[in-house]
Amino acid sequence: MAGLRDIKRRIVSVESTQKITSAMKMVSAAKLRRAQDAIESARPYAERMKSTLEEVAGAGIDASHSLFEQREERRTLEVVIITSDRGLAGAFNGNVIKAADALMGKRSGEFENTRLTLVGKKAVDHYRRRRAADITYASDVGSDVSYPEAQGIAQGLMDRFEKGEVDEVVLVFSEFVSTMTQTPVVVPLLPFVPPEASEAEAADDDEETLAYEIEPDPTRLLAVLVPKAVEVSVYRALLENQAGEHAARMTAMENATRNSEDLIETLTLQYNRARQAAITTELVEIVTGAQALE
Repeated sequence: MAGLRDIKRRIVSVESTQKITSAMKMVSAAKLRRAQDAIESARPYAERMKSTLEEVAGAGIDASHSLFEQREERRTLEVVIITSDRGLAGAFNGNVIKAADALMGKRSGEFENTRLTLVGKKAVDHYRRRRAADITYASDVGSDVSYPEAQGIAQGLMDRFEKGEVDEVVLVFSEFVSTMTQTPVVVPLLPFVPPEASEAEAADDDEETLAYEIEPDPTRLLAVLVPKAVEVSVYRALLENQAGEHAARMTAMENATRNSEDLIETLTLQYNRARQAAITTELVEIVTGAQALE
């Protein structure tokens, strides 16, 4: 009977776990909807920002910005690694960290030093144990991504680049593709490369100039647009990562709930078999005892 009690205790334990995973799945599904709406709202703004810079770059205007500077001697690489604060999301955070490690290993010969900007508790915990001396900035993501948070991170990166403390900045985060797919991506951030106009737009530019005039002048326009584009890139990366986290956790909890159902069925069958065997044994003992009395 002790075996029966152990099996029953395991069934109760798995049922409790199943309730937790099911609740976490529903919470992640609700959060995913909000995060998906946020990234879908941010993408058009980011695309319009990109197209505006393309139009300005394609107009043949001679304008420069300090964030455009391509340095021949590159000594320091700064890698911005974005993960989530919590786990239970499958391989979501591990894939981002693997992509960051692969990047740093691949480019270690190009730079003397590597600095780390870490956003997300999982990245912070991982690299504090391995590369604590390289960490320049570390923070949690928090429950909701905000533009001021992204603005602060981007401003710190731009300040260090303009001061010459770093020569290149790269973003590593998980891009939200769909509920089932989140892909780690590596995106160059600084020096900011102005997008080039497409061939069709370039052909149009040969016949006509910009559809609008730049006031007061291109240099002042770029002074506003370029930092804003860097901020938007960081903000979009945070939103992509947030949506990917909720999608990955929802999928992981759905799989865990399904696995717990299978385990409960297996344990229930095992319990019934053990109970049947115990009853059969008792019946055999009773019959044997009755025969002995005769």
